[in-house]
Amino acid sequence: MTRCWADRAALAERAVTHRHLRRLGGVLPGTRIGRVCWPRPVPAPPAQWHYWWQAHLLDCLVDAQLREPTRRRATVIAQLARTVWLRNLGRWTNAYYDDIAWLGLALQRAGPLVGRAGPAALTAVTKQLREGWTSDGGGGIWWRRGDDFKNAPANGPAAILLARRGELGLAAAITDWMAATLIDPDTGLVVDGVRVRPDGSVRLVETAIYTYCQGVYLGACVELAERDGDPRWARRAAAVLAAVTRRVAGADGVIPGGTGGGDGGLFNGILARYLADAARRRPELAADAGRLVLASAESVWANRAEAEAGPVFAEDWRRPARIPARGSPESGLSVQLSGWMLLEAAARLTVGQRR
Repeated sequence: MTRCWADRAALAERAVTHRHLRRLGGVLPGTRIGRVCWPRPVPAPPAQWHYWWQAHLLDCLVDAQLREPTRRRATVIAQLARTVWLRNLGRWTNAYYDDIAWLGLALQRAGPLVGRAGPAALTAVTKQLREGWTSDGGGGIWWRRGDDFKNAPANGPAAILLARRGELGLAAAITDWMAATLIDPDTGLVVDGVRVRPDGSVRLVETAIYTYCQGVYLGACVELAERDGDPRWARRAAAVLAAVTRRVAGADGVIPGGTGGGDGGLFNGILARYLADAARRRPELAADAGRLVLASAESVWANRAEAEAGPVFAEDWRRPARIPARGSPESGLSVQLSGWMLLEAAARLTVGQRR
């Protein structure tokens, strides 16, 4: 079984890259970008730009490179990073703080593989994240410039990245704000975010529960537990993991889906990434976090379909996948990345790879 998950992750990589990885515009040499759907509709609509999906494609390629390094994949990683910059009109940042935090995490993990642009990109990203922190709503960073919303999907990855970059004070402040503002007292789960009035007071709490919100909060707590050492981080990591186990995962330990694809197609994979990270780095969390990852991986694999180049994954890991067709969740890059991300997480747990 140790090798089994690595082999399955490799099959997922081959399938996703074969179907979705293309030259920019289909023609530009030396570029690679993730096509957002497969098969491509005919006639093809105007090109869609999903910046944060590309960040997770880069992250999955880094997972694969850590699992089994190849020169060819290293080249693709460098090309994808450069193509994101090109497609984003020669900038690493945009108006969305969650987008840039995701890309920053992928670039930071890729390290030298993305070449000389990496340090400059990370500097630009972390500078903008710092500027996103205000006292409105009690703290935290915004979801988007000029908006009234502060949420977990922006603050969680920002805290993880800032901690990894050595900015522990701001990372801790962000995570403390999440703990004080976004934890539902009845369930222990992380709600989506808060909307803020012009005077800085909270106008509305958005109480929706999304799997990736749990993942990024868990990830931030684990990162700070490793780097800061204050016992509150380990306590909080254990508390949110217990809440996920009790209230999110099914009795069989499988992380549920049912988001309908789109951006939501990535949510479960992100939770799986940080569950695996917690299992690898915190011995007291290993059994419960690892069980959720491996049970979900068994389910998504058992429910796969087979199409061109290999497996197709369902957006709900508990149900059989369908062959991708126009408009189906299975046609989306986000859904397929999530399944691939889960299998890489399972491989990390069983082969001994770190982060």
